Amino acid sequence: MMTTHKAHCLILPYPVQGHVNPMLRFSERVQSKGVKITIAPTKSFLKNMQELPTSLSIEAISDGCDDGGHDQAESFVAYTKRFKEVGSDTLSQLIQKITNCECPVNCMSCAVDNIYYHAHKGILKLPPTQVDQEIIIPALSSTTEASDVPGFVTNPEAERIFEMLSIGP
Repeated sequence: MMTTHKAHCLILPYPVQGHVNPMLRFSERVQSKGVKITIAPTKSFLKNMQELPTSLSIEAISDGCDDGGHDQAESFVAYTKRFKEVGSDTLSQLIQKITNCECPVNCMSCAVDNIYYHAHKGILKLPPTQVDQEIIIPALSSTTEASDVPGFVTNPEAERIFEMLSIGP
Protein backbone atom coordinates (compact mmCIF):
# COMPACT_ATOMS: atom_id res chain seq x y z
CA MET A 1 0.00 0.00 0.00
CA MET A 2 1.38 3.40 -1.01
CA THR A 3 1.47 6.16 1.62
CA THR A 4 -0.03 9.49 0.61
CA HIS A 5 1.60 12.61 2.01
CA LYS A 6 0.20 16.13 2.29
CA ALA A 7 3.54 17.56 1.16
CA HIS A 8 7.25 16.74 0.94
CA CYS A 9 9.58 18.99 2.90
CA LEU A 10 13.35 19.08 2.44
CA ILE A 11 15.18 19.95 5.66
CA LEU A 12 18.71 21.34 5.39
CA PRO A 13 20.33 21.61 8.83
CA TYR A 14 23.44 23.76 8.94
CA PRO A 15 26.26 21.35 9.91
CA VAL A 16 27.31 22.81 13.26
CA GLN A 17 26.50 22.03 16.87
CA GLY A 18 23.01 23.11 17.83
CA HIS A 19 21.38 22.86 14.41
CA VAL A 20 20.87 19.19 13.72
CA ASN A 21 19.08 17.99 16.88
CA PRO A 22 16.42 20.74 16.82
CA MET A 23 15.89 20.09 13.11
CA LEU A 24 15.45 16.37 13.76
CA ARG A 25 12.87 17.06 16.47
CA PHE A 26 11.12 19.61 14.24
CA SER A 27 11.14 17.11 11.35
CA GLU A 28 9.62 14.33 13.41
CA ARG A 29 6.82 16.67 14.57
CA VAL A 30 6.07 17.80 11.03
CA GLN A 31 6.16 14.23 9.73
CA SER A 32 3.63 13.19 12.38
CA LYS A 33 1.20 15.59 10.65
CA GLY A 34 1.41 13.64 7.37
CA VAL A 35 4.27 15.48 5.66
CA LYS A 36 7.05 13.45 4.07
CA ILE A 37 10.42 14.63 5.37
CA THR A 38 13.83 14.35 3.74
CA ILE A 39 16.74 15.60 5.80
CA ALA A 40 19.90 16.62 3.91
CA PRO A 41 22.87 16.76 6.29
CA THR A 42 26.37 17.08 4.89
CA LYS A 43 28.33 13.89 4.28
CA SER A 44 30.93 14.93 6.85
CA PHE A 45 28.30 15.66 9.51
CA LEU A 46 26.42 12.45 8.75
CA LYS A 47 29.57 10.44 9.53
CA ASN A 48 29.54 11.84 13.08
CA MET A 49 25.83 11.47 13.83
CA GLN A 50 25.36 8.99 16.68
CA GLU A 51 21.72 8.07 16.09
CA LEU A 52 19.80 8.43 12.88
CA PRO A 53 16.01 8.48 12.99
CA THR A 54 14.69 5.52 11.02
CA SER A 55 11.37 7.24 10.36
CA LEU A 56 12.92 10.06 8.27
CA SER A 57 14.46 9.89 4.81
CA ILE A 58 18.11 10.99 4.86
CA GLU A 59 19.98 12.16 1.74
CA ALA A 60 23.48 13.55 2.31
CA ILE A 61 24.93 16.48 0.36
CA SER A 62 28.56 17.55 0.04
CA ASP A 63 30.00 20.57 1.78
CA GLY A 64 33.28 20.30 -0.12
CA CYS A 65 34.98 18.98 3.02
CA ASP A 66 33.49 15.49 3.13
CA ASP A 67 36.27 13.94 5.23
CA GLY A 68 36.35 16.44 8.09
CA GLY A 69 33.70 19.14 7.72
CA HIS A 70 34.62 22.56 9.07
CA ASP A 71 37.70 21.07 10.82
CA GLN A 72 39.11 20.28 7.37
CA ALA A 73 38.96 23.94 6.27
CA GLU A 74 41.50 26.58 7.30
CA SER A 75 38.83 28.64 9.10
CA PHE A 76 35.12 28.64 9.70
CA VAL A 77 34.74 31.49 7.22
CA ALA A 78 36.63 29.44 4.59
CA TYR A 79 34.37 26.47 5.36
CA THR A 80 31.26 28.61 4.99
CA LYS A 81 32.40 29.85 1.57
CA ARG A 82 33.22 26.31 0.45
CA PHE A 83 29.89 25.01 1.74
CA LYS A 84 28.07 27.77 -0.14
CA GLU A 85 29.83 26.83 -3.41
CA VAL A 86 29.76 23.03 -3.23
CA GLY A 87 26.67 22.68 -1.08
CA SER A 88 24.59 24.75 -3.50
CA ASP A 89 25.53 22.42 -6.35
CA THR A 90 24.90 19.19 -4.48
CA LEU A 91 21.67 20.52 -2.98
CA SER A 92 20.47 21.38 -6.50
CA GLN A 93 21.31 17.85 -7.62
CA LEU A 94 19.40 16.40 -4.68
CA ILE A 95 16.35 18.56 -5.41
CA GLN A 96 16.44 17.39 -9.05
CA LYS A 97 16.67 13.76 -7.90
CA ILE A 98 13.75 14.13 -5.50
CA THR A 99 11.71 16.05 -8.09
CA ASN A 100 11.66 12.87 -10.17
CA CYS A 101 10.29 10.68 -7.36
CA GLU A 102 6.63 9.87 -6.70
CA CYS A 103 6.42 12.54 -3.99
CA PRO A 104 8.46 15.58 -5.15
CA VAL A 105 9.67 18.25 -2.74
CA ASN A 106 7.32 21.22 -2.47
CA CYS A 107 8.74 23.03 0.57
CA MET A 108 12.02 23.66 2.34
CA SER A 109 12.43 24.38 6.05
CA CYS A 110 13.80 27.66 7.34
CA ALA A 111 13.37 27.02 11.07
CA VAL A 112 16.99 27.92 11.85
CA ASP A 113 16.56 31.18 9.94
CA ASN A 114 13.68 31.89 12.33
CA ILE A 115 16.04 31.54 15.29
CA TYR A 116 18.59 33.91 13.76
CA TYR A 117 15.97 36.45 12.78
CA HIS A 118 14.60 36.62 16.32
CA ALA A 119 18.13 36.73 17.78
CA HIS A 120 19.07 39.56 15.40
CA LYS A 121 15.95 41.52 16.43
CA GLY A 122 16.78 40.98 20.12
CA ILE A 123 13.63 38.95 20.78
CA LEU A 124 15.66 35.80 21.44
CA LYS A 125 18.69 36.49 23.62
CA LEU A 126 21.80 34.64 22.50
CA PRO A 127 23.95 33.20 23.82
CA PRO A 128 21.67 31.83 26.52
CA THR A 129 22.62 32.44 30.14
CA GLN A 130 23.31 29.64 32.59
CA VAL A 131 19.87 30.16 34.16
CA ASP A 132 18.09 29.59 30.83
CA GLN A 133 16.71 26.07 31.05
CA GLU A 134 14.42 26.26 28.02
CA ILE A 135 14.34 28.65 25.11
CA ILE A 136 11.02 29.49 23.50
CA ILE A 137 11.41 29.87 19.76
CA PRO A 138 8.77 32.25 18.35
CA ALA A 139 6.53 30.83 15.61
CA LEU A 140 7.69 27.25 16.20
CA SER A 141 5.39 26.56 19.15
CA SER A 142 8.08 24.53 20.85
CA THR A 143 10.90 24.97 23.28
CA THR A 144 14.49 23.81 23.05
CA GLU A 145 17.27 23.29 25.52
CA ALA A 146 19.87 26.04 25.87
CA SER A 147 22.53 23.50 24.82
CA ASP A 148 20.77 23.08 21.46
CA VAL A 149 21.26 26.72 20.45
CA PRO A 150 23.65 26.94 17.48
CA GLY A 151 27.19 27.04 18.85
CA PHE A 152 28.65 29.56 16.46
CA VAL A 153 26.75 32.46 18.03
CA THR A 154 29.47 32.57 20.69
CA ASN A 155 32.29 32.35 18.12
CA PRO A 156 34.41 35.51 17.63
CA GLU A 157 33.72 35.30 13.88
CA ALA A 158 29.96 35.00 14.50
CA GLU A 159 28.98 38.44 13.19
CA ARG A 160 30.82 37.91 9.88
CA ILE A 161 29.53 34.34 9.54
CA PHE A 162 25.97 35.46 10.28
CA GLU A 163 26.33 38.19 7.64
CA MET A 164 27.61 35.67 5.09
CA LEU A 165 24.72 33.31 5.80
CA SER A 166 22.18 36.10 5.71
CA ILE A 167 23.19 38.28 2.80
CA GLY A 168 26.33 36.78 1.32
CA PRO A 169 29.98 37.92 1.32
